[in-house]
Order: sequence, then structure tokens, then C-alpha cells
Amino acid sequence: MGLISKNLIDLKSTPKSDINLIIDTAFTQKEILSRSVKKVPILKGKSVCTMFIENSTRTKNSFETACKILGADVIGFSKTGSSINKGESYKDTLLTLEAMGVDLFIIRHFASGSSDFAAKTVKSKIVNAGDGMHAHPTQALLDMMTLIEHRGSIEGMTVLILGDVYHSRVARSNIWGLNKLGAKVRICAPMTLLPAEINSFPCEVYTDLREAVKGVDAINILRIQLERMNAGYFSSIYEYNRFYGIDTDIFKSVPKDTLILHPGPINRGVEISSAIADGPNSVIVNQVTNGLAIRMAILYLMLQGENR
Repeated sequence: MGLISKNLIDLKSTPKSDINLIIDTAFTQKEILSRSVKKVPILKGKSVCTMFIENSTRTKNSFETACKILGADVIGFSKTGSSINKGESYKDTLLTLEAMGVDLFIIRHFASGSSDFAAKTVKSKIVNAGDGMHAHPTQALLDMMTLIEHRGSIEGMTVLILGDVYHSRVARSNIWGLNKLGAKVRICAPMTLLPAEINSFPCEVYTDLREAVKGVDAINILRIQLERMNAGYFSSIYEYNRFYGIDTDIFKSVPKDTLILHPGPINRGVEISSAIADGPNSVIVNQVTNGLAIRMAILYLMLQGENR
């Protein structure tokens, strides 16, 4: 069977059964990556458009690699050099690409709600690859897959999400996804980097890092998104690192087997030191591989799973 949901917009609205199915399928897809010939043309004849209106390296390359491994045809689309720069609307661009036979859109956009708008505009399937500060479901799914890979289950885990929560779609998606799989979620950030609606999220809120890290099973460290900041959210990078950076000193306060995650790109010496990022507790490189497996699973389930 395929997914219950036609589209993957966010994890708040995604059924728990779909989340489990995607992660379970990703573990089977990951086996393909260990083969000498990484090709399973199960999606041959399917057309996927990677529509990235906002910059991306990891997510875009991961999705395009997943398409190629599974045999789907990829139409790469970016704002640069497109008709959007000539004034064509987002809606008309979607309709034009759909008319070319696109079965599924993978959309990264700077505007929150852009993927939901696309789902209401075209009949093709939609995967949200990040929309503004709203959601990034595939990143949260790969984070959860990584936790399961190392701990066996998320049920009962205590996971700390640390850093620039205000601007983070990754944090929002992780909060909902982790809760659905039975984790206890903590958030830690300066008051200026907490969203106004944080009390409506199912999580505990901390501003003191040393209190927040006590007894945690995993710390998911968020990047400081300076490109989204139009005001002084903290006085300096040095100050942020002193109070909220994960280094060998703060690591003395956490359980020895605490996992360290980071969605990337890493600002070394700001939110995390190199000693921790490259240390034995880090699963950051595993996240990249699992991201490819998760995206392969999503493509398979949305384009082929219904016909299994």
C-alpha cells in the first residue's frame, strides 16, 4: 500500500502511520546504497520536478540523487534563469510545468504555505522541501530515522532541540514528528529566538542550556540563520557561543551516550565545536545518508507504492 496522504506538506497533518511507513521503507531503501550498482529503475517513466525557488545544497542534491537511483526523470527548476524573473506568477509556473507531464513536485520556497498553495493549484503530488519558517518534513523524518537507527525506538526518548528555533522550519517539523512517535521534546534558545506561539507546541521550553541538557538522549543543534535575521536577536556570535554553544565543557553535563545531530550546514565554533561535531557521539554524517534513504522512500511510496 502507499501513503494515506496524497501530499507531504508537514508532519503536524501527516498521520503517524504514514510517518512509520516512510521510515520503515527508508531502512529497506538504504540497502540499495550499499550495492556496487546503485540503480533500481522502479520509477522509470515517472517525471519529478525539483522546484527550488530558495537556495539549497543538501536537500536538492539528495532528492535529485534519489530520483536517479530509482529511475525517475528529473526536471530541475530554479528561479535563476526562469520565467519567474520575467514576472510569471508562481501559480502559472506550476500549471505550466504540470502541463509538461510532471507527476510530482518537490518544492523549496521562501514563503510559508507555498507547498500547501501548490497542492491546491495542481493535481500533481507535492512534497514540501522547506517552506519559509513553516515546515521541512523530510529533514525531520531523516532525523527520526537516525535516532531509531541508533536507539531502536523513539518511544520514551528525551530530545533537545537547541538554537534558532524562531526561524527554524526543521524545529517545527521535529516537534510534531517526535511527539507522534512518543518522544519527550525540549526546546532551548535565547528568549529572542523563541517563536511567540511556542506555548502552543507540545514541548518543554528552556532558556538555560545547562538545565536543558540534563538527562537528554539526543541534542539536535540548529544553525543560526543569519540570512533570515533583520534585527539584533543577540548581541554577538561570541555571546551566543558562550551561552548556547555545544562544546566539550557543556558536554560534561550530558549523559555519555547522548547523540548529536545537526541539519547542516554547520557553523563550527558558533553553535557547535569541531571536537563535538567530529566526535564519537556525532551522527551528523549518518543523517546525510539517511536523508537520501528517506527521500527514496517518499518518492517510491508516493509514485509507486499505491501500485504495489
